[in-house]
Amino acid sequence: MNNKKLEDYVISIPDFPEPGIIFRDITSILRDADGLRLSIDTLKDLVKDVDFDVVVGAESRGFIFGAPLAYAMGKPLVLVRKKGKLPRETVSADYELEYGSATLELHKDDLSPGQKVLLVDDLMATGGTAKAMIELVENLGATVSGTAVIIELAGLSGRSFIEPVPLYSAIRYEGK
Repeated sequence: MNNKKLEDYVISIPDFPEPGIIFRDITSILRDADGLRLSIDTLKDLVKDVDFDVVVGAESRGFIFGAPLAYAMGKPLVLVRKKGKLPRETVSADYELEYGSATLELHKDDLSPGQKVLLVDDLMATGGTAKAMIELVENLGATVSGTAVIIELAGLSGRSFIEPVPLYSAIRYEGK
């Protein structure tokens, strides 16, 4: 029996992409069947008491974790994509990146008013992506019941940026 914790699968790379930053690599979770299973089981346990109708995954790593979580919980999956990637009519939201800005889009007909949504992504850093996803969901009349991530970089205060939406993180690192 494997007694590893989810944190044991994360590889930390110092000084990437710049000095003083510790990059938390989640691909090491994915490349191990036990790590992948543990990541989905952990997310499922974190949100088991959250009332939601649909999982909304952020491009692209939110797809990786959102799809198996939606499957495991018997929920549909909706994809939030980068601008220009969706073929039907969309709503959009701009957000700030470390060096510039970007736009996320969601099909207008993917959510209905009153639906309750669980956002899923790999990482919560500054909260910009999650905030844009919340805006998209709310523009369609749905509500966000929570955000679930594998890693939270608590030192970047993303949690406070999306309040009052609850954040469920599998791993919490205090730094950046």
